[in-house]
Amino acid sequence: MFPDSILRTDCCHAEAPDSDGRAISPVLGVVLLLAITVCLAGVLAVALTSVSVGTAPATATFDLEADGETDEIRLEHVSGDEIDVRDLSIVVAVDGTDLTHQPPVPFVGADGFDGAPSGAFNEEADPVWRSGERVAFVLASTNDPVLESGDRVRVSLAVDGQQVARLETTAV
Repeated sequence: MFPDSILRTDCCHAEAPDSDGRAISPVLGVVLLLAITVCLAGVLAVALTSVSVGTAPATATFDLEADGETDEIRLEHVSGDEIDVRDLSIVVAVDGTDLTHQPPVPFVGADGFDGAPSGAFNEEADPVWRSGERVAFVLASTNDPVLESGDRVRVSLAVDGQQVARLETTAV
């Protein structure tokens, strides 16, 4: 129908689109890639906003003393964040063996302990343990192992399951 010269193109002219729609393919591909990118960005934004950042663990410094004659363990909150002892858990070990009965702070009259603890560990006291305050508790003879002079005592303190301190001393 048409002479060959009409269908030919030179180097400076683009070809007319074919009737099979090939010229639409690159445009459709770009639109689809943009749509996928926008969807992935939306999913990522939702995922990142739903992730909650946990609170930072308490940071504090403590001193530990243990008396093998009186079976008393004393802790001093030297510096750092206040500790709510209702969120505190304590693990005491003597010569590498955990006590049979651990102090359930705050408490008054718990198994494995004589009397009531002092300071914030006492159930009747202010449960917030602040810098400069001391607490103490006495191990009962029914708690195993028994504390004696020269024993290594280790106390681990954790707030809401996150370790705050691990202290060691030798009982006097």
